[in-house]
Amino acid sequence: MRAGLERLRPWLALAGAACRSAARRLARIDIVPALISAADHGERQARALWRSLRRLVPQRGLGLPGALLWRGLAALAGLGMTAALVTSLSAKDETPPQFTSLAAAAVSEDAASQTAARSAARPASLGAADWSPISRPIALFDLAAPELGRAAPAYEARRAPDGRREDIMTFATFAEKGSHLALRLRTGPSAGRGARPFTIDLVREAAQRALSVTRSSAPVAIATRFGTVETADVVLDDDGRNRNCIAFRSAEETAAFAMSGWWCAGDRPSDRRQLACLIDRLDLVNAADDEALRRAFARSELARDPACARQHLATTGRKASWLDGDGAVPTLRMKTATAEAAKATPPARPARTKAARRKR
Repeated sequence: MRAGLERLRPWLALAGAACRSAARRLARIDIVPALISAADHGERQARALWRSLRRLVPQRGLGLPGALLWRGLAALAGLGMTAALVTSLSAKDETPPQFTSLAAAAVSEDAASQTAARSAARPASLGAADWSPISRPIALFDLAAPELGRAAPAYEARRAPDGRREDIMTFATFAEKGSHLALRLRTGPSAGRGARPFTIDLVREAAQRALSVTRSSAPVAIATRFGTVETADVVLDDDGRNRNCIAFRSAEETAAFAMSGWWCAGDRPSDRRQLACLIDRLDLVNAADDEALRRAFARSELARDPACARQHLATTGRKASWLDGDGAVPTLRMKTATAEAAKATPPARPARTKAARRKR
C-alpha cells in the first residue's frame, strides 16, 4: 500500500495543483454580473415570446385563467433568479475550498496543535491601547549616581487593567552627547519578562521610543543586587545617529519586580561593571501597599555591592565641612592666652580740676 501511495504521490500532487489553480480561477469569476445579464436576456426573450403568442392566439382565447397562469410562471421565474442571486452573493464571503494531500494535512494539523500549545502556555500580552497613562505619577523609585549628572530624570508611569504598573525613568536624551539611561520598571502581578526572547523585547521597546536596533550581540548574564540580569552590546539608531549601548533586562520569568532598558555612556565605552553599579544604586522611595515589592527591596539590601555605594562629598575630592553630613566635623579655631602676647595697659590720665579747665 505504501509503495502504491509513493507511486501515486506525484500524480496526486499534480492533481492537487490543478484543482487549486481551478479554484483560484473560479474564485476570481464574478457571477453576479452574469446572473444579472441572464435575467435581462430572459426578460427580453419572454417579452418577444409573449408578443408572438398574442399575434397567433386571439385575445379572447386565453381569458382570465391564461393570464393568471402566465403571471404565476413569471413570479416563479423571478423568485428562482432572486434565490440564485442571493446564494451567489453569500457564497462570495465564504473561504474558497483548499485541496491538499493527506501528508500536507497531517503536517498542518501538527503545526496547528503546536501553535495552540505555545499560545496556551504563553501569558496574554497587553497592547498599547490596554495601558492607561498616569497624568501625575508619584515616583516609586529613585536613582542617583555621578554618571547620570545632577539633572532630574523624566518620569512617566502607566497602569494596566490587571493591576500591573510600568514606571519609565529617562536620564538625558538619546541625541545628547553625554550619558543616557532608559530604565523601565515593572511591578504588580506577573511582572516578569515572560517567554519572549531578549532580542524581540529589545526591538519592541526601542520601537516605542522611535529607535531601531542596528546590531546586537549574544546575551551575557551579570549579577546585581536584584538577581541575574541579561545584557547585550547593541547599536541603536535614531534617524542616522548611532550609539553603542548595553541593553539589559531581568532574567527571572516570575517576579514582583522587573526591569529593562539600555545604558549609553558618554565619551567612554559603556561598561557592564558600571551598569551593575547603576542598578545597585536603585532605591525604593514609595511602595504604597505593595508588600511583595517592599520585601523584594529589603532582601536585595543584603546583596548590595559595597563598592557601588553612593559617593559623598568627602570622597569626591571636595573639602569636608559642616555641609557634609557624613564627613568628619572640622576642628574649631580658638584663641588661647599662650598663643597671643598680652597687650600693655596704657597709663591713666591725671584728673584735672575745674579751675585748670577754666583757665583754658
